[in-house]
Amino acid sequence: MLLTIIAAVFVFGLLVLVHELGHFATAKMTNMRVDEFAIGFGPKIIGVRYGETLYSLRAIPLGGYNKIAGMDGADDEAGDRAYSAKPVTARMLVILAGSFMNFFLPVLLFFGINFFSGVHYPSAEPMIGGVIDHKPAERAGLLAGDRIVRIDGQSIDSWQSLVAVMQDGGGRVFKVEFERGGEPMATSLIPEYDEAEKRSMIGIVSSVTTLHPGFGESLQLAADKTLVTLRQMIDALGRIIVGGSTADLAGPLGVAQMAGEVAQTGMVPLLHFAAMLSINLGLVNLLPIPALDGGHFVSLLIEAVRGRPLSPKALQYAQLIGFVLLMSLMLVATMNDISR
Repeated sequence: MLLTIIAAVFVFGLLVLVHELGHFATAKMTNMRVDEFAIGFGPKIIGVRYGETLYSLRAIPLGGYNKIAGMDGADDEAGDRAYSAKPVTARMLVILAGSFMNFFLPVLLFFGINFFSGVHYPSAEPMIGGVIDHKPAERAGLLAGDRIVRIDGQSIDSWQSLVAVMQDGGGRVFKVEFERGGEPMATSLIPEYDEAEKRSMIGIVSSVTTLHPGFGESLQLAADKTLVTLRQMIDALGRIIVGGSTADLAGPLGVAQMAGEVAQTGMVPLLHFAAMLSINLGLVNLLPIPALDGGHFVSLLIEAVRGRPLSPKALQYAQLIGFVLLMSLMLVATMNDISR
């Protein structure tokens, strides 16, 4: 339980800090007055004023915010340093910067993982890297490190050939010959059909080959992985929108639970989880939903086209609709978390 709390606070805190830093830095760059930079919500735990900005840590570490003068359109005291007084392009930059930082963070995290921990690739060798509990391989006595030599007398020279033999063998008894520590051994097992994978499996995972790329290659691999993951998430979101797929929503409770489970396997998997979640957060926050940065950006686009901002009443209605929608989604996600 304690590990789950620590992991959740770390992941949420990191993602929110980076997101809000994007808004904060671009607001400062465009000479807007930032009255407060806060991590968390609720009562203030500690606050330090540096220059005109109060930097605070608040009790609920599940969010954060920048208090930029004039962002609600009602603060005239900031004069030409108010958000509302700045050109629409400057305001667009500030709004988009949070999500852009959420896309930049994974590049840094993946780079660190690649450079310091190495890049792990599935090995082509028919060597067992791990055995899944309560599956045929475990019941047959196979262990991580065993090398499969023959199945029913057929020579196995690669992981792919091992998979090919087993994937259509549901219900059949196979004689498996293997080596353990150089000693020949044999056992028998019956593959089980897996509905999710649509093939028979025995419950083993391949061993891995670890490569240690240099600085430049680590950075390139990190950027590539971030872009590929982003494209995959966009494709998945598109399928959900057009009805070709269902959304399995997870709220803060579900994400916290996942963070705790991943943290049990080590710091590197937790950083990888944070990177994936950061990409997801950046993408979702760009959706054209009022109350999200994407919705705010759409209102700025409309202002740029019309030459004047939307009326306060129109903005108020849009924000209300967005808030209700987000709360509804949050409620569904929380119910999913509880049911799990």
